[in-house]
Amino acid sequence: MGESPTLLWLCAQAITNEIIYGDHYLQDIVELPSDLVDYLIMHLPPLALQKLQETFSSEHCGRHDFLIDGATSGRKRRRFNDLNIAWKALFESRWPEGSRQIQPMNCLTNQDGVARCDFTIHSGNWQQMYWEMHLQKYVYQELSMVSLNCLSFNSCLDKAAEMALLPSFEGCVGEIVIPDTIMKSIGYKGGMGLRTGYYSTLSHHCQQYGNFARCLRLQNVFCVTETCDLLRNSELQCLVFRSIKSKIHVDGVCRLLNQKSKTLVHVEFIHCWLPLTYLNAICGSLYTNGVQRHKIQHFLIKSSSIPGSNQGSKPTGFLSFLSSGSSLCSLNFSDNQLGPDFAKLIFDTLLHSSSSLSTLELCESNISGFLSKVNGNFSTSSLGVKQSLRSLRVLNLRGNHLGKDDAEDLKAALFQMPRLQCLDISDNVIGDEGIRCLLPYFIQASEKASSLADMKIENCDVSCVGVTQLLQSLSALREPLNNLSIANNELGCHIAAPLAKFMQISHVRGLNIEDIGLGSFGFLELEKEIPETVALELTCINLSKNRGGFDAAKFVSKLILQSPELVMIDAGYNFMPAESLMVICAALKLTKGKLERVDLTGNSKCCQPANISKLAEFHCRGKPIIILPSLQTSVAAPYDDDP
Repeated sequence: MGESPTLLWLCAQAITNEIIYGDHYLQDIVELPSDLVDYLIMHLPPLALQKLQETFSSEHCGRHDFLIDGATSGRKRRRFNDLNIAWKALFESRWPEGSRQIQPMNCLTNQDGVARCDFTIHSGNWQQMYWEMHLQKYVYQELSMVSLNCLSFNSCLDKAAEMALLPSFEGCVGEIVIPDTIMKSIGYKGGMGLRTGYYSTLSHHCQQYGNFARCLRLQNVFCVTETCDLLRNSELQCLVFRSIKSKIHVDGVCRLLNQKSKTLVHVEFIHCWLPLTYLNAICGSLYTNGVQRHKIQHFLIKSSSIPGSNQGSKPTGFLSFLSSGSSLCSLNFSDNQLGPDFAKLIFDTLLHSSSSLSTLELCESNISGFLSKVNGNFSTSSLGVKQSLRSLRVLNLRGNHLGKDDAEDLKAALFQMPRLQCLDISDNVIGDEGIRCLLPYFIQASEKASSLADMKIENCDVSCVGVTQLLQSLSALREPLNNLSIANNELGCHIAAPLAKFMQISHVRGLNIEDIGLGSFGFLELEKEIPETVALELTCINLSKNRGGFDAAKFVSKLILQSPELVMIDAGYNFMPAESLMVICAALKLTKGKLERVDLTGNSKCCQPANISKLAEFHCRGKPIIILPSLQTSVAAPYDDDP
């Protein structure tokens, strides 16, 4: 038999019902003794806490000051902190996994640390985060402020989209009824006279809590005039549109973009069909009425079709958008099959625009040869002070069918990007000849304080000879690389000696050498070529899929002992025998480093019950350091040509 409820708890429940379903005693609650108010705050459901906080705001200070964190007196600040703690508890109770992943920030960064956005998010404002999550969970793969893709929980707009996308749906999206599970989660109870009315509609939730929304992802069914009314009180800074495929959708998008043009900084389209006429209309709608310059900082179109982009047509509205946006700092066209002519138009326009573009991503499109068409503009004499490319910090040209000739043109362009930090030319068949074309750029960079910090040359059809020349050039940089990836190139065991030398003198911190064909002999050479007296500066390394066997395990143990800053090792799928685990564990016992994860996934022979029992002592912040394949995985089909 459970414990009987206390009188204080029963009173709190009665007050909760009164707050939710009536407004008669809200002022009296505010006047209660402070300790009783504190108890009440920590036991209210979200709906009641919201109403009480609004009452506090109107009575004790301006709404904006109180709801955000502008209160100046000690009492107001303490009350704000009490309410914020209550909102955090409610958030963690409803989304326990989500709260561990949220890191409120004043900017968004990519995994290389380069700023991607500067949304005005109230750091640590759990009330704002709660109601924004209630409306819609964050699902942004490119933005790392919040990463909740792995979670499964309901939100108002997501559930409404499920219903609106059904073929049988008719009517207005604002009239869609929010499910009972969501209503109960914020404090409504069935049978109280309000459940089936206006309070359960999407329209009510958008109008009541839309002012907390900063980022939304909208399916095409929401791209209608009605949505502008639903979100009229919101100060949206980020909009992601999905599956826009008709003029009706585009008209709705344009209305919403124009309505929010004063606050929007990030606009993204995924899986859309955007002929040039649609693209021009969308870009034209992003201007504030009467102003000739837009405020968009980040514009992305991914996995979409842009008919006409490879037929020589000139999208005047889009090009005007590029040239008139002094705020534009990142542009992303990925997996859109743009064609070289459209890519040329983008480069030509950016060369003479006034924006301070920091990130340019033209990925997974057939744009081979586009740089040769703008190559004349890369001469020093033709460059003016307003060219956006001179401010570039991130250039991503992954998967564009670029070859040797493109590498020569790219070299000329790179010379005009003095602030470039991150370069990704992976998945292009540039080969050794292409690498040799780029070497003069790296040689010049070694002669002055280059800002280049991260480079990816994955799956570029280069050999040991070409990569050896590259490593020699990169080793001479005055400011060493932070991260280098040469993964998925068939380099063979002979790359081991040059690689070992590079690891010692380059001070590289992140290294990806996945699937480069090292083999057992390559790992043996790596171990031999790095003296035991040398301390490496690695923080993370991926050496998976190299078929290294026991020699791979010995090299892993060497890294553990000689890399005091090492945090992560991925050594999966190396065909390690069972005794490999004992060698790695012995190194872990000797080190006092910062290692958090050693991934041995795919090494099925290491997964022996006798070995697993010995891993209990190796933990970091409550999580196991060594990651082994599960028993089920260990008996599955072997990786690749595993015997």
